[in-house]
Amino acid sequence: MIEVRNLSKYFGEKQVLSNINVTFHKGITNLVIGQSGSGKTVLLKCLVGLLIPEEGQILYEGVDFISLSEKEKREIRKTIGMLFQGSALFDSMTVEENIRFPLDLFTQMTETEKKERVNFCLQRVNLHNVNKLYPAELSGGMQKRVGIARAIALNPLYLFCDEPNSGLDPKTAILIDELIREITEEYGITTIINTHDMNSVMRLGKNIIFLTEGKIAWQGNNQQILDAENEKLKDFVFANTLLQRKP
Repeated sequence: MIEVRNLSKYFGEKQVLSNINVTFHKGITNLVIGQSGSGKTVLLKCLVGLLIPEEGQILYEGVDFISLSEKEKREIRKTIGMLFQGSALFDSMTVEENIRFPLDLFTQMTETEKKERVNFCLQRVNLHNVNKLYPAELSGGMQKRVGIARAIALNPLYLFCDEPNSGLDPKTAILIDELIREITEEYGITTIINTHDMNSVMRLGKNIIFLTEGKIAWQGNNQQILDAENEKLKDFVFANTLLQRKP
């Protein structure tokens, strides 16, 4: 579980996050939605320590991440998996080398143990016989699955996903959504997803945070969102639904 308390972030005199208070729960998919510029990417970067907020706390299982030393933060980062918008695979590395990367960086595993872990992660995301391939030889959906395999290589307690369905066709997007949901529930991970994909919101949204102008304007689940009495949320849902229905 991750708790955010009274979090505010500024860039110069511009306030981009204002008094954010939210709990991201374990074992479910927590979604952060909002228009471009709403603050959702800044919030994600604060949560993983890429940005330092000026005010507030970020509590990982009750421990304030912001107040920790760099050495202590590194220990928490070992428990974090990241799935980036563009998969962010290393083009010069094979699939196996990409998934091994966090194992080489953060563990003292033997070569045999690393090999076994890589193969387990590939099997878990339903990829076979791709170890020696390079990212350029894979489809977009396969690259996303390799990205997920790398993200879970260290058995993370927390998984952060930035627009995981960006650039994918609808059928592949469903497969990626289901894979993230299954892994989250199976391993009891605290998963936080930034997305503007309303199909993903309706499929995965157990806990949805709607940001506008750096503030939480609404919070609920996918059963409540269509009946919400928030005009800005309605505009966001309607606009994005129309965009996704265009041929």
